[in-house]
Amino acid sequence: MKFLHKQLQKVAPLFEKGGKLEKLYPLFEAGESFLFTPATPTTCGAHVRDGADLKRVMMMVVYALVPATLMAFWNTGVQELMAAGAARADVGILDAVIQGAWSFLPVYAVTLAVGGAFETLFALVRKHEINEGFLVTSLLFPLVMPPSIPLWQVALGISFGIVIGKEVFGGTGMNILNPALTGRLFLFIAYPGQMSGDNVWVGGMENWADGYSGATPLANFYLDGNAATAGLSWWDSFIGVIPGSMGETSTLACLIGAFILIVSKVGSWQIMLATLLGMFGMTELLNFLSPSDAHYMALPWHWHLVVGGFAFGTVFMATDPVSAAQTGRGKWIYGALIGILTVLVRVLNPAYPEGMMLAIIFMNVFAPTIDHYVVKANIKRREKRLGIQ
Repeated sequence: MKFLHKQLQKVAPLFEKGGKLEKLYPLFEAGESFLFTPATPTTCGAHVRDGADLKRVMMMVVYALVPATLMAFWNTGVQELMAAGAARADVGILDAVIQGAWSFLPVYAVTLAVGGAFETLFALVRKHEINEGFLVTSLLFPLVMPPSIPLWQVALGISFGIVIGKEVFGGTGMNILNPALTGRLFLFIAYPGQMSGDNVWVGGMENWADGYSGATPLANFYLDGNAATAGLSWWDSFIGVIPGSMGETSTLACLIGAFILIVSKVGSWQIMLATLLGMFGMTELLNFLSPSDAHYMALPWHWHLVVGGFAFGTVFMATDPVSAAQTGRGKWIYGALIGILTVLVRVLNPAYPEGMMLAIIFMNVFAPTIDHYVVKANIKRREKRLGIQ
């Protein structure tokens, strides 16, 4: 690695200001900072000396996503082999992983190619560095896609997410919306048939050993009410052996990722806990108002936790440090409202059984407002305490 670093330093002047390849500096800097720690120090203005630069923070999120990614490979393969008629007990781990890779890797490759091209284009035009934030977005986006998504829609969705969700606001650190969720929301509105419902798992879900129909678990809850849980194992749902978007099914994998983010202090435990508490409170209220135990309003909180994208969204999407609330009290309000809105959308809008994506995007928009009033309230309290009001 020392030899490679020396070689890069030799050609660095060609890409720096005044060099023959000055216009390609963002590409050179992206490759160098990916392999090595950036050596450029701050030279002016107030700054904080900290070892946790943007590269390290983003790589920690990537590490936290590894369990969900591995689960995406395995579970997608399991579902596809079972849809083809194989019994679950006969599906080997290696066979499932290989089968799942055929679905996941093309989506990931298209995301990297198209999204990376737009990131590079904007960096060249603006003459700034290519930020490491795309490493996270490029992995999050495939994980929230269904395995049957057409690749041209993947390209369209990531383009919308990168350009409209981030670059038009100025790039990494200035966007008010989560780029991966913005791209997914665009695809859901433009092509709902490919993003949800029976068409997501075309090919034989009726052959499931557990006797499932083609709909995903959340959709079944609206078809059969709370009785749908009788034919579904909560433990399988917690592990993630159910149909759904490739990386969202395993609550266990998300909890492992949450542990990594909390211990590394990259993810906000306040937002995660507040989202869970908001979901719990709204679920209990709707359970109380439910006309019968078989009604979908009676679905208990522990089922909301393990179906759909609740766990994945809570850990990896709601805690986005750019689009989430920044103040201490604001994080609690922001997270609680996400949990409440998720359950409201799921229960009161049967046409759209998921709700996490819309809840997070909606609260992304209001996060600055929440922080504004939290700061304003803090100032008023201090003024009152000092007697200067």
